[in-house]
Amino acid sequence: MKPVYGKAVQFGASALIICIIVAFYTRVVRVNPTTAALTLLLAVLIVSANWGLTTAVWMSVVAALAFNFFFLPPVGTFTIADTQNWVALFAFLCTAVIASNLSERARREARAAENRRIEVERLYAFSQQLLVTENVVELLNSIPGHVIETFGGLAAAIYVAARDRIYRSSADQTRITDDELEMAAARGELVIDAQNQLSMVPLRLGMRSIGLLGFVGKPLSHETLEAIGSLVGIAIERAAAVAELSRTEAARESERLRSALLDSVTHEFRTPLTSIKASVSSLLGGNQLAREEQQELLTVIDEESDRLNRLVGEAVEMAQLDANEVKLNLRPHRMEDVMRTAVEDSAPLLQQNPVEIRLPEKLPLAVMDEAWIAKVLRHLLENAAKYSSPGSPIFVSCEVKKDRLITNVADRGSGIDDLERSMIFDKFYRGQSQRYRVQGTGMGLAIVKAIVEAHGGRIGVTSQLGQGSVFSFGLPLAKEGPIGPLNRHTPL
Repeated sequence: MKPVYGKAVQFGASALIICIIVAFYTRVVRVNPTTAALTLLLAVLIVSANWGLTTAVWMSVVAALAFNFFFLPPVGTFTIADTQNWVALFAFLCTAVIASNLSERARREARAAENRRIEVERLYAFSQQLLVTENVVELLNSIPGHVIETFGGLAAAIYVAARDRIYRSSADQTRITDDELEMAAARGELVIDAQNQLSMVPLRLGMRSIGLLGFVGKPLSHETLEAIGSLVGIAIERAAAVAELSRTEAARESERLRSALLDSVTHEFRTPLTSIKASVSSLLGGNQLAREEQQELLTVIDEESDRLNRLVGEAVEMAQLDANEVKLNLRPHRMEDVMRTAVEDSAPLLQQNPVEIRLPEKLPLAVMDEAWIAKVLRHLLENAAKYSSPGSPIFVSCEVKKDRLITNVADRGSGIDDLERSMIFDKFYRGQSQRYRVQGTGMGLAIVKAIVEAHGGRIGVTSQLGQGSVFSFGLPLAKEGPIGPLNRHTPL
């Protein structure tokens, strides 16, 4: 009803425009027929550009009648006496109709160009959304929603032949049924049902169809639908290729780590086992050994057994951290207490390197799992002792930066060059210049990094060749605030 009413208003308005032009040229300004004809023709063109061909044709007929009645002799009648006037009237009517038709065609083409521009912009936005994720399942679940969001519509669904699964924009199963999707996918043809506003778009990779996109909403152009099918097909194939590459890289990295672990653990376990075996063989031999010699061999067995136990413990810790099986008991603790515990536990390895702890007078509590942070400090202290010359001191200090308690472990060892600084926290990595001089599995700093990150912190290192290194990690401060005064320099 509204379109009919709108056309009636346009017809009435166009007739009124003709009346105004005629009244102006007959009562206000007298003009010759040529001027009147050009003015009426201009009015028809303006109406055609704005209201379309139908209204323009109606206005052309009314204008021709008005031109005949008011401007062609005999004026005031629809009779045309001169043959030239018949030609002029026919030319005017034809010109008005043809010009209206051309104007309407230009309007249609401009409207189509604008629609194509909008669809191209939407296709670009849609292609950007397809690049957000590289996970195949996540991509397939998100594509129907992206289609609805970008192009409008009521529902969308994707059928992927390789997976034999359907992914929908919502739980609504009635708008696009499973049977419709599977049957259309089997045909592999673009189907547009304008009456039901349903479009079935094959997902293509070249000439190969990998599935189907069903779309319920205002029909889009064939070109846009085919572009959507190609974009979705390419995005699915790309995500699958990335996933396959990731699996291949993960397998390759796993194999590399396994080889590194076997090489490192084999070397580290062989050394204490060799010492234990030699000591046990001497004790079991037929030779009578002095009590002091027996005690020395038993001490070797005891120390090397502890070393084996420590190696096994590191491997277990690394496995637990990698599997996220560690549950932290986070509570406010004094860092000084944790430091003393770590130094006492590491005492056998720190006999040749004095440790000095430097703390502020008032040190806030830090939120941590006391046992795990003690392991962090223990690994850092043992690492400092390994790479420092005998008698070289090790310094442990704390400072508050914003909402973090920063703990530093500094040594005066050989230092770390810039290239190795970015790799020393990797599992099984050991310094190029020290790996054959210093014992170790290369797991210590990797364990430290994993524990600190599990606390929500970060660990870093600053170093200068020949001058030493400083390892620093941060922990969140507790809300309880500062505790009692501590000595500024507390040697342990």
